[in-house]
Amino acid sequence: MFTYTVNYHPYNPEVPTPYVIALVELSEQRGLRVAANVVGCEPDSVTCGMAVKLLPEKGTGGAPQFAPA
Repeated sequence: MFTYTVNYHPYNPEVPTPYVIALVELSEQRGLRVAANVVGCEPDSVTCGMAVKLLPEKGTGGAPQFAPA
């Protein structure tokens, strides 16, 4: 993962807060980054450089979802 932020503001009532918004750099192409959500872990456990894997289902807003690898 390249960078991230934890969102505490409830922009969408269907998405519980807090949640992680991240820029994930894909290993398949260096420099290619995807805006996504990180799920399956506590927001406080997320770190830059953390290995993540793409999940098959999209999130509530249609964003790709990644989880700790």
